[in-house]
Amino acid sequence: MDMFASSGSGRLFLAIVPDPAAAERIYRLAGVLKRAHRFDGKLIPPDRLHVSLFSLTGLPDRQVCAACEAAEDFRAEPFEVSFDRTTSFRGGPGNRPFVLVGEAGLRRLQSFRQTLAATLMRGGLRRPANTNFTPHVTLLYDARRADEYPIEPVVWTVTEFVLVRSLRGHRHIARWGLRA
Repeated sequence: MDMFASSGSGRLFLAIVPDPAAAERIYRLAGVLKRAHRFDGKLIPPDRLHVSLFSLTGLPDRQVCAACEAAEDFRAEPFEVSFDRTTSFRGGPGNRPFVLVGEAGLRRLQSFRQTLAATLMRGGLRRPANTNFTPHVTLLYDARRADEYPIEPVVWTVTEFVLVRSLRGHRHIARWGLRA
């Protein structure tokens, strides 16, 4: 069976992930914020924390392969991200994502994503990238919501991006290191 086979095999997406130390910091912070906001939702485990870049779910295998081949040739230097606020996004009833967000500390991520999108499109990815991109790390889902609130910035250096299969957990099925 092809590693990208899409029939009933979960979601497939490109993402950046925090390094293990940053993921632990985020997870601990999420626990503190969960208690502070009196949320009931289950915390996202450290190994599932990520920033989604592009969904590849539902694409034909040949397009996913083309995207992976384009990713092989992609060049970008490592860069820092900084999330300095929390908020709740709109979600389904009883299922609001509570997330880390930021602005100035995420500009490099936004330009990285635009450059990666152009590379993927040149490589044959047919689906245009969603231009309405709000970089965020989901901490938990809850029925209650929280207004935007400043936090001590959560910072890490992005050194790679990964292809994630989400089905009963997250599996990184490909990864590409950043280099100049």
